Amino acid sequence: MTYTFAATMDEAMASASDSLIIVMIVTYAVALFLFAIEAAYGERTRLRAGRLMPVRAGADGGPEGDGTEDDGIEVNVRTAEGEAKAPRSMLGGIALGVTGFGFLTGVAQIVSRGLAADRWPWGNMFEFVVALCLVAVGGLLYASLRFQARFLGAFVLVPVLILLGVGVRWLYVEPGPLIPALHSYWVPIHVTAAIIAGGAFMVSGSAGVTYLVSHRAEARRALGEKVAGIAGRLPSPELLDRISHRFILFAFPLWTFAIIAGSIWADEAWGRFWGWDPKEVWSFISWVIYAAYLHARATGGWRGPKATWINVLGFVTILFNFFAVNYMFSGLHSYA
Repeated sequence: MTYTFAATMDEAMASASDSLIIVMIVTYAVALFLFAIEAAYGERTRLRAGRLMPVRAGADGGPEGDGTEDDGIEVNVRTAEGEAKAPRSMLGGIALGVTGFGFLTGVAQIVSRGLAADRWPWGNMFEFVVALCLVAVGGLLYASLRFQARFLGAFVLVPVLILLGVGVRWLYVEPGPLIPALHSYWVPIHVTAAIIAGGAFMVSGSAGVTYLVSHRAEARRALGEKVAGIAGRLPSPELLDRISHRFILFAFPLWTFAIIAGSIWADEAWGRFWGWDPKEVWSFISWVIYAAYLHARATGGWRGPKATWINVLGFVTILFNFFAVNYMFSGLHSYA
């Protein structure tokens, strides 16, 4: 009787998770439609966004130009928030609320999936994709509240919907036990770090692509050309660049930890920390690209479009590693 009850509960949770994934996709599609309308027809209004401004500090801490000795030290301090313009309308606020509902639906989907399988709920590519998209949407909500950047909804939700569609159409598997190789406490640690970092990279990559479009529009305006459509209504490139950079600052240490945790798990499972597995190689390639991006930003040599192209390249390698490499070398359903 206990077994029958447990089996019935598992089936109910599995059915609930399947229904919730459809609700989540529909919800995000509605939110994307509303975000797109705001981006195309919303009134451009001034936004405030925090930034770090470089200032000079004298030997006695006095500001530059006040007669005190200047030892050439440059520090970053938080100052009054800068201004940027972005399209705003009531529909954007509704879209943000719909996105929040979709996020909560995603949390419920993951929980019900975990209860149905009686394990941590990202043990295959389908579950990995759903969790990755949940983190990306969470990043969008954070950026919308912290940076007033809900204009990113029209860009972040596009890859989210594409990935969820791919997951439901080609990656879906019934909830079930893990394969023996995944029975290690290091696996959920490794995969969780990869999911959080990957979701943050998705927001950063979307902001980077938006930056390139906005920067191109600014360049055309500087030449006296008129820029129409959504491209002409995007926020300033500086704001988009700041958002993209800060998400990479958050994601890069997690990605580093994910690689290290994966190596420890590989040593426990196969007796070697590094075996030149394609997933390992491409994870390291992504790490090198993002390290190059951060180095370029820190040294000041490459900023603007050059650094952003590195960011976009890094995100492409992340997606290639998650999907193409897993498909070619590990199958669709064995390991995220």
